[in-house]
Amino acid sequence: MSPAAEVFIQSTDTDPEMKAQAVIEQAHAQLLEQLEAAPTAKEGSTTRFAERLYRCLAATDLTLYAAASGAAETRLLVRALRAGARTVGEQIDALTSASDEPARADASRTLTGGLTLLLNTERNVLLPALQALPGVDLPALAEDFTTVLNGGELQDSTVVDVREIPHGRRHPRIFTRFARLAERESFVLVNNHDPKPLRREFEATHPGAFAWEYVESGPEQWQVRITRVAKSA
Repeated sequence: MSPAAEVFIQSTDTDPEMKAQAVIEQAHAQLLEQLEAAPTAKEGSTTRFAERLYRCLAATDLTLYAAASGAAETRLLVRALRAGARTVGEQIDALTSASDEPARADASRTLTGGLTLLLNTERNVLLPALQALPGVDLPALAEDFTTVLNGGELQDSTVVDVREIPHGRRHPRIFTRFARLAERESFVLVNNHDPKPLRREFEATHPGAFAWEYVESGPEQWQVRITRVAKSA
């Protein structure tokens, strides 16, 4: 197949990764469109819209950010995006607490700027980076993103067996699962070698936020219970 033909195929709406990216971008566009009406919306409508924005932030963190957080190429990007998401969360709070229409208009303008910057970075930087990362299943992430955005819950296994996954493709799966743990929740990682490099990645990405307990230590199989813990003050 010629390079031109390959480019053509990848640019069609039948390509799974392109369709996944379109799903996320469409959700972003709808949020920005709804935000335009926030200054004149009734209080109840503003609250409902804020709840959807919060779900969008949570959905993105549990899917896109989580998958990219364990890769050296994208770790710093995710940290910056999470900081931006926290700022947007504060701007949402300001909008919902605004007492009158002028205050809502001012809060809405601030939120529009912050949210637009965040979503543009996700679209133009994060999504292409995810597509280039080995092991990232963007269509699956988009499906999970939509589930959380619409108020659903993700069903995750308590065991993550990566033995059949090529070495370079394992970490996105593992870090995505960790991101979905509540405090004190855990999963068991099953591997065919001692995952010491993974532990170093966790120490770099989630310092003080996880517990690492060997359940089985070889020689043919290793099992590690990974638990989310509260960071010490």
